[in-house]
Amino acid sequence: MASLAALTTALTTAPAIPAAAGTVAAGPRADTDVIVAYTDAAAAERAVAAVGGTTTRRLDLVDSIAATVPASGLRGLATASGVRTVTPDGSVRLKAARWRADTDENSLYSIEAGNGAQRVWTMKDAAGRTVTGKGVGVALIDSGISPVEGLNAPGKVVNGPDLSLEAPAVVTRHLDTFGHGTHMAGIIAGRDTAVRAGYESDPRNFTGVAPDATLINVKVAAADGAVDVSQVIAAIDWVVAHRNDAGLNIRVLNLSFGTDSAQDPRLDPLSHAVEAAWRLGIVVVVAVGNDGPTATRVSMPAANPYVIAVGGADPRGTAVRTDDIVGDFSTRGSATRHADLLAAGKSVVSLRVPGSYIDINYPTGRLPSDPAQRLFRGSGTSQATAVVSGAAALLLQQRPTLTPDQVKRLLMTTTDKMPTADPISAGEGQLNIAAAAAAPTPAYVQTWPASRGTGTLEGARGSAHIADPVTGVELRGERDIMGSSWNPGVWSAAALTARTWSGGVWNGRTWSGSSWSGYSWTSRTWSSALWTGTTWTGALWSSRTWSDAVWDGRTWSARTWSARTWSARTWSGSCWT
Repeated sequence: MASLAALTTALTTAPAIPAAAGTVAAGPRADTDVIVAYTDAAAAERAVAAVGGTTTRRLDLVDSIAATVPASGLRGLATASGVRTVTPDGSVRLKAARWRADTDENSLYSIEAGNGAQRVWTMKDAAGRTVTGKGVGVALIDSGISPVEGLNAPGKVVNGPDLSLEAPAVVTRHLDTFGHGTHMAGIIAGRDTAVRAGYESDPRNFTGVAPDATLINVKVAAADGAVDVSQVIAAIDWVVAHRNDAGLNIRVLNLSFGTDSAQDPRLDPLSHAVEAAWRLGIVVVVAVGNDGPTATRVSMPAANPYVIAVGGADPRGTAVRTDDIVGDFSTRGSATRHADLLAAGKSVVSLRVPGSYIDINYPTGRLPSDPAQRLFRGSGTSQATAVVSGAAALLLQQRPTLTPDQVKRLLMTTTDKMPTADPISAGEGQLNIAAAAAAPTPAYVQTWPASRGTGTLEGARGSAHIADPVTGVELRGERDIMGSSWNPGVWSAAALTARTWSGGVWNGRTWSGSSWSGYSWTSRTWSSALWTGTTWTGALWSSRTWSDAVWDGRTWSARTWSARTWSARTWSGSCWT
């Protein structure tokens, strides 16, 4: 990866011991801490062991390993096969260069410079305000949002209901224990408190694509990613029902996940839920999935032709967009249904949640040269989807009367073409939000056949099921997470008129509170009493919901995820590089 060379150079500021022959002076200590930059990771680890040393940590982000070796073994290590350089670790720590957004093509600063968001921030809306997403609500149905720097300003995040399995516990309610949702939130609308109005393009601070948009946090996934499709449908319905609530103005819905449902999108309930949101004025932005260049079926609900289906672009280590390709993780789809457009999705730098599942299990996603250790890299169509959601929010501040169809048309007809990319998986090309903001408003109405939503809930789950950790029984069939029977005819009709929720009741059971308390949904409901008997306990879900995956600085393989549960296709940010 070309970008790693620059990072390696920045980190290894102390004189390195060349891999070629050279005199190495042994220090006074018996053992020395070193950074071994490699050309072959496995060979470098064998070389460390051969001289009597110990590998202490993989640093795959910079193609290196940290090791402790005898001083007498430095010469042999420096000349070993697979080793590029050996650098004293202490010197690296003392002299490490800070990570800089303007020298990393995968930072949001660089992404926003490339897709034109920084130019849009200098434009004015009809009221004379700069176009930064002001007044536009973006609903994020995900694993929650944690109040880290960049998302902790008053009014930045409004907590909707927590519909996750962690809702009964006050200490986890609304918070992102997994780490995915906060990463998306930062991309969409993060804004450091140090960012002054008019200086959103300052690379010294973190700024999302629509830095003044409001985020509505609807948590559905727990720390291990566990969630049932009924929770997701309930969350979409809640967003639709409350889209016009005071202070919300929900115009965009970000769904950085999908299932492998094989149902016709005209019948699938998840597809029907997003189409209902679209028809009622919400721009729905959905990830196509991370099944790669051979997959011919996009995830559900991206399969619905109305919504904006987003694939991920790979900048190939350069700031030039004409050589960008489709990320090797991005689902190709077919001539019938594929990504509508692409956005940056490779190694995107966004906000980290210390102590979250991803953070603890996969620390190589962190930026070693970030002194505050607040940033994290992630690759996938999840990240690309978040970029497009931010772009939609900018357009809707600029032109509040735009319909979802018009927003989609503007984004798809103003893209930068990708001459070296696969024409099917690339869709119309790569997002250019500045061109979209400069284009005239199109007269455009989509005329696809209307969905009916009368398919099965079980079919909507695809291969993804949650399981009771004690009995091993999986949630299957036509019942929701509360154990209530599913009546597709009744639900599908109500969804089209935003009548599926009645106060805090959905599908005949109390799911959440029925009134607001300031800017946060009241916590008096979703009580443990609802999770008893033969329904589903919220405290003990099997780790099978996110089985351990092989993690390094390059890949989080979809093949390692358990087929019994929500797979990497579901939370489709599959690479935290």
